[in-house]
Amino acid sequence: MTGEDALPPPVPHDSQSPTTAMVLNPDGPLLVSGDAALAAGWCDQARQGVGQGEFLLVLAATATAAVAGISAAGSTPESRRFTAAADGELVVLGPGAPRPHALPPLPAGVSPALISWVVLEQLRLDRRVVNAGVEVAPAVAHGQVPGCQPAACLSTGRALPLQQVQNLLRWGENFGRAWVRRQPGALLVVGECVAGGTSTAAAVLQGLGVDGTGLVSGSLRQPPHRLRQQLVTQGRQRSGRPATVPELAAAVGDPMQPLVAGVILGCGGAAPLLLAGGSQMAAVLAMAMAMARSRGQPLTPLLRTTAVGTTRWVAREPGSNLALLLERVHGQLQLPQAPLAMASTLDFSPCTHPALRDYEAGYVKEGVGAGGLAIAAGLAGLSNSRLARLCDQAMDQLEGRSES
Repeated sequence: MTGEDALPPPVPHDSQSPTTAMVLNPDGPLLVSGDAALAAGWCDQARQGVGQGEFLLVLAATATAAVAGISAAGSTPESRRFTAAADGELVVLGPGAPRPHALPPLPAGVSPALISWVVLEQLRLDRRVVNAGVEVAPAVAHGQVPGCQPAACLSTGRALPLQQVQNLLRWGENFGRAWVRRQPGALLVVGECVAGGTSTAAAVLQGLGVDGTGLVSGSLRQPPHRLRQQLVTQGRQRSGRPATVPELAAAVGDPMQPLVAGVILGCGGAAPLLLAGGSQMAAVLAMAMAMARSRGQPLTPLLRTTAVGTTRWVAREPGSNLALLLERVHGQLQLPQAPLAMASTLDFSPCTHPALRDYEAGYVKEGVGAGGLAIAAGLAGLSNSRLARLCDQAMDQLEGRSES
């Protein structure tokens, strides 16, 4: 591994059709997609590997987030420039510590980074933050892919330089290979923070031939399907005809996508991998499967060891449909089996803080790895009721101490 590809330092712990109504174990996840027996086997592997596990948080940005009405990951386009930095700092420093960047104001609710921090502290998981291309870097220890920058708006059809996509892909593959050598059998949870990233996900899926119309979620209470499709149509018209998956990502994607797709390919089915997110991780998984096929890499080991993990707020959202989206990925890419996807059953109804109860009303749904980490918490024996109480306590800390 070259110096450019060196790993960033780890930070120690100190809808239209209903989701499959199957709970894999008490306080365990709902099965969203895939074979139940394979999902149970994946959960067993993940349970065994969670003690040596790690959380990789990929921060990235796209100018798509500046389009009015496209994102609620910050109330204004200006505030969304700081979303990734603020969320990365919250995941590392926690709600009770001074943080250099204040959390951007939201229409309602609180950043899902709060959930992620609570789980990471409870499971004592190391966390590793990597800057794949953001406008404002987090003021905590993090790795950076050299030369990477935020993406232009997907509507330009020239979101990223192809060389940057290739660098991100290579970084991810090197990380995945190094992970399975260093921690064989350990659970790797990969999360993301990309304001505007559900729109780039929709664009990439459409470029792969997957009809995700009306199926892709978003940070707004009601996903902006019409506006998003306008941007996707403009981007595809201006991009010509990308011949490869990296060219597609360069045309209409964002920096997170090739990096995480590279991690999947680099792990090569040798360790349980949890893609912590919803529609965005569905798009990343589709990208990785398409690239694996083009390389002649076997798909079945990747599909058996890789799972998408989200929240029930996404999985049961009336305005999107993750289950149907993954079904279409399965069919369009002619995968040997349906992708595994699960949803945490975490419930904030009993919480005392309105910002947490706002999740139940659909104002916040997912992000920063929250759903996947909540699944990992359940596999490790942390009950949903206990996790909800801990999130309430974390809100006390967040509201009780001003940010510097």
